[in-house]
Amino acid sequence: MLLTASIAVAVQPIVVTYPRPVTADDKRTQYPAKLLELGLNKSGEQFEIKPSEGVMLQGRALKLLALGKVVDVVWSMTSIEREKQLLPIRVPIYKGMIGWRLPLIRDADQRKFAAITHLDLLKPLYAGQGHDWPDTEILRKNGFQVSGVASYEGLFKMLALRRFDYFPRSIVEIWAEAESHADKGIIVEPTIVIRYKTAFYYFVNKDSQRLARLLTKGLYQAVEDGSFEKLFMEHHRSILNKAKLKQRKIFTIPNPILPVKTPLDESRLWFELEDLDKVVNPI
Repeated sequence: MLLTASIAVAVQPIVVTYPRPVTADDKRTQYPAKLLELGLNKSGEQFEIKPSEGVMLQGRALKLLALGKVVDVVWSMTSIEREKQLLPIRVPIYKGMIGWRLPLIRDADQRKFAAITHLDLLKPLYAGQGHDWPDTEILRKNGFQVSGVASYEGLFKMLALRRFDYFPRSIVEIWAEAESHADKGIIVEPTIVIRYKTAFYYFVNKDSQRLARLLTKGLYQAVEDGSFEKLFMEHHRSILNKAKLKQRKIFTIPNPILPVKTPLDESRLWFELEDLDKVVNPI
């Protein structure tokens, strides 16, 4: 009887809680949540993932994670400071595409942005960003004018109200956001991309060493067997095609807050411009 009870306890799945998105229709959560589940399932242990009971913005989620409260994993862009506070799982979940930034603009400003042919014409315009996002520091250290805003939804409202000129968003986020805010006259600017090397990781608490090992193991297994790439393309093939990156002016800037341990030499973990041929003509 005792042996049976012990076995029952041993096979209970490990519950992993991630931050519930701010809005119920926030599509940005779908892919990272599915990849998290894939990675944990590949780890060899039984897991159950679930959103937190209450919604939370990224800044609060990261603070709670550092304290070991409410959430067990948060996905976010890396930085030197963030890796001091949290334990990163160094597998870039968007294959680096989080650093390919397209501008959200007002529809009426299309001609103004189409006339921008080099960075010196873009930098004097004001970009909107979250006040505590790593992107804000990256852009400012590269000489961009940036308005830091506390509210995610407030960024779209302020763009529509002309409080700043554009809102750079990653290629993997921008299409769903443009669709959700089309009623404000906001569109994806069609001629420009700002690019910098960065990674979006899963982060866990510094004391969650076992969870970190298992998730790292599972994600690398998914990379090896092709299931990572399959899931990535299922969610991103259409938007990569839609972005028409090869037809855009690419402004590449350095990332001064990129940690030295970022696995830039592991080419299989990253998406590069030459990989677009596989997107259009998948093997």
